[in-house]
Amino acid sequence: MNRRDFLTSAAALALIAPAARAAETYEVTRTDAEWRAMLSDLEYKVMRREGTERAFTSPLNDEKRAGVFNCRGCDLPLYDSATKFDSGTGWPSFWQALPDAVATRADRKLLMLRTEVHCRRCGSHLGHVFDDGPPPTGKRHCINGVSLRFAPAEGA
Repeated sequence: MNRRDFLTSAAALALIAPAARAAETYEVTRTDAEWRAMLSDLEYKVMRREGTERAFTSPLNDEKRAGVFNCRGCDLPLYDSATKFDSGTGWPSFWQALPDAVATRADRKLLMLRTEVHCRRCGSHLGHVFDDGPPPTGKRHCINGVSLRFAPAEGA
C-alpha cells in the first residue's frame, strides 16, 4: 500500500464513522437542530461530533465532592464519584462506569485503535477507555468534562 492509498483509506474511515454512529438507535433521540439548540458549540463538537476538549479546562477535573456524574445529553447517571481518580491527564478519569450506563466501540480515527465510550441512552460521545487505570479494574475512563453534569450527594 502506498502513502496515497493509506491516506485515502484513512479519510474514508473518518467519513464512515459518524454515519455508522448515526445509524445506531438510542432511547433518547433528538434532531441535529435540537442538539445544537441545547448544547454549547464545544459541547456539540465533543458530544455529537466526537471531538475533545482541551486538557485541564474542565472544572470537573478538580471536583472532589461525593456525588454522581450524569450525561449532559440525557441526564443518565454515568459515574459515581467514588470511582473518580486523578490520572494527571487533564480530564476527569474514572476506573469504572455505573452498571448499564455506557457503551463502547472501536475508534480508529487517529490511525490507531482506541476504545470510545459513549452514553448508552443517547449516544453522546464521552471520551475513551484505556488499560492504564488503577485497581480494581485497571481501566481509565478518560472523559470530557463538557459531556458531564455533576450532581452532588445530599449534604456534599
